[in-house]
Amino acid sequence: MQCSETAGFLGEVDHRIQADSARLDRLQANMTRLAKSQGESVAAAQELSQTARRARQIVADGHDVIGLSLNEVTALVDHVTGMEGQLRRFLAVIEAVGDVSGQLSAIARQTRLLGVNAAIEAARGGEATQGFAVVADEIRRLAEQAGESSASVAVKLDQLDQDARTLIQGVEDNILRGRGAGAHIDQLRLRLADMASLVTQFGERSGTIVDCTDAASREVDALTQGLGEFSLSARESTARVGAARTQLEALEQMANAMLNTAAHGGQATRNSRYIALAQQGADAVRLAIGSALDRGTLSLEALFDTDYRRIEGSDPAQYLTGFTAFADASLRPLLDRHSAQDDAVVGCCLIDMNGYLPTHISARSQPQRPGEGLWNMEHARNRQIFMDAQTRRALDGADDFFVCTYRQDLGEGRYRALRSVFVPLVFGGRRWGLYEVGYLI
Repeated sequence: MQCSETAGFLGEVDHRIQADSARLDRLQANMTRLAKSQGESVAAAQELSQTARRARQIVADGHDVIGLSLNEVTALVDHVTGMEGQLRRFLAVIEAVGDVSGQLSAIARQTRLLGVNAAIEAARGGEATQGFAVVADEIRRLAEQAGESSASVAVKLDQLDQDARTLIQGVEDNILRGRGAGAHIDQLRLRLADMASLVTQFGERSGTIVDCTDAASREVDALTQGLGEFSLSARESTARVGAARTQLEALEQMANAMLNTAAHGGQATRNSRYIALAQQGADAVRLAIGSALDRGTLSLEALFDTDYRRIEGSDPAQYLTGFTAFADASLRPLLDRHSAQDDAVVGCCLIDMNGYLPTHISARSQPQRPGEGLWNMEHARNRQIFMDAQTRRALDGADDFFVCTYRQDLGEGRYRALRSVFVPLVFGGRRWGLYEVGYLI
C-alpha cells in the first residue's frame, strides 16, 4: 500500500514537474521572442540616437545657413528702404530740371520774338541793314530749334517724372512688405531656436532610451540564462523523478507478486473475503452472459466487439460497443448488488482486454456534466478505457485470480490507492477480460 501511495505521489509530482517544464518551455520561447524584440529595440534606439545627432548637426548647420540668409534678406530690406530717399532726391532733381526746361522754353520764346523784331527793323533799314536781317533770321531759327528741343525735353522729363513716381510707389509698397518680412524673420529666428532646443532635448532623451534599452537587454540576457539553467535543472529533476518512479513501480510489482503469492498460499488473510466475493461475482457474470448467449439475446460478436465508437462531446472520452447496452441493462444491477455486500468495497466492474469498462456500478455510471472533467472522471467511469501496469499484468496472467494494490486514476494527477481482486472471464473459449472487485484496506 505504501509503495502504491508513494508511486502515486511520485506520479503526481512527475505530472506537475512535466506541466511546469512545459510552461517553462513556453516561457523560454516567450523570452526568446522578447530578447529578439529587445535586440530590435536596442538597434532602433541606437539608430534613433544617431538620427538625433545627425538631426542636431543638420539643424545647427541649417540654422547657420538660414541665419546668413536672413541677414542677407534683412540687408536687402534695409537697402530697399534706403532707396526711397535716393529716389525722392532723384525726383526733386527731375523737378528742378523741369523748371530749367521751362525757363529755357521761355527764353526760346523771347528769343524768337526778338528775332522777329530784328527782322522787322532790318526790313526798315533797307540795304544798309541786310546783314542784320540775316542775323535776325538765324536768331529766329535757333530760337525755334531751342523751343522744339525744350518741348521735347519737357515731354521726356514728364515721362521720367511719372516713371519715378511709379517706382517710388513700388518701393514704398516693398518697404511695407519688407517691414512685415522683418517681423516674420524675427519669428522665424525664434522658431529655429526652439527647433534646435527640441532637437537637443530629443537627442538627450534618445541617449537615455539607449541606456535604458541596453540595461533592459542585459537584464533579459541574464533572465534568459537563468531560465536556461532552471530548465536544465527541471529536466534533470524530471529524469530523476522518472527513474525513482520506475524503481518504485518495480518494487510495487515485486510487492504485488509477493501479495498475490501469499493470497494463493491457502492461508486465510484479510484479503480472503474479497477474493471469495470476486469469485462469486465472476460466476454470476459468467452465468448471466452465458445464458444470454444461449438464448441468442447476446452474440459473441457483440460481446467481443472492440470497435470503440467515441461519444461526441464526452470528457473524458467515453465509447460505445455492441456489448455496452446489454452490460448496462443486465450486468449493472448485478454489480450494484455485489458492491453492497461490504462497506469496504469501492465498486465492482468489468474490464475487457483493452481496459474498456462497458459498464460500472450506478454510483460510477452517472451522466457526464459538460465542462466538469474531474467530476466526470470520478462519477462517470463507465464506458471509459483505463490501463495501468497492474491491470495489464492481471489481463495477461494465467492465475485463477490476481490480487494487487494499485493507484486508481482520478484525473489531473490525482490518485487513490486501492486493492483489487481480478478474476478472468472466458466465453466461447476466448478470454474476454476480467471481473474486478476494488476495496479499501
